[in-house]
Amino acid sequence: MAATPADVRENPNSYMFVMDMPGMKLWKIKVQVEDHLLTVNGERKREEKEGTEYLKMERRMGKFMRKFPLPHNSNAIADVMSALYQDGVFTVTVKKLPPPEPKKPKLIEIEVKID
Repeated sequence: MAATPADVRENPNSYMFVMDMPGMKLWKIKVQVEDHLLTVNGERKREEKEGTEYLKMERRMGKFMRKFPLPHNSNAIADVMSALYQDGVFTVTVKKLPPPEPKKPKLIEIEVKID
């Protein structure tokens, strides 16, 4: 599962990371953000049943890890994240802060002294 396919989208209010993970157990998926880096990892194991012999094995098994850099100059806030796992698709959404308002010039009053 090293090459877990993913799409990365930027919306006006969030970044979305969408990954295909069919057959994954939800509690086997871990998501973490550190230093503007989103990491998603987990493991899918093959179920071994006694007396069963595989004639062909094409499905990917094992550990996986995907890392996605969050823009350093962005207004993404890792504290406001959500994750959804539905129909084998895992989606992580990282919210964005609204763009900062333009700075207004500061007016300074000047005192005039007459001697």
